[in-house]
Amino acid sequence: MFLQIQFESEIPIYQQIKNQIIRGIALGELELGEDLPSVRQLAADIGINFHTVNKVYNQLKQEGWVVIHRKSGVMVNPDLKPEKTPEYMESLEELLKITTAEAYLRGLEKKEFIALIEKNYESYKSQEGE
Repeated sequence: MFLQIQFESEIPIYQQIKNQIIRGIALGELELGEDLPSVRQLAADIGINFHTVNKVYNQLKQEGWVVIHRKSGVMVNPDLKPEKTPEYMESLEELLKITTAEAYLRGLEKKEFIALIEKNYESYKSQEGE
């Protein structure tokens, strides 16, 4: 698993790791049932505190993206079937409110913004059936 962490970014390191793992699953770069590095190994590879990686893995577990076994470690949930729950839709709407506000304030036209969303959505959609 190859992660690109930007230490100067305003996005916290734990969030960057979490985002990249979820994106890796969506793109098929991480297969269902695939083992992820141990907490200590990933922390050492990136050069961060292992508590940060532990936080990421626990959040991913709570959200159903990974399973954690004491003996075999962390793996992408082999039975992954995320649902579009009302809670998810509410959190998505909040995230989009912020993202849309920032895009608007930075001068993106509505067409540009929608084109970016469509481009990104299609990059995941194209992974189906591969």
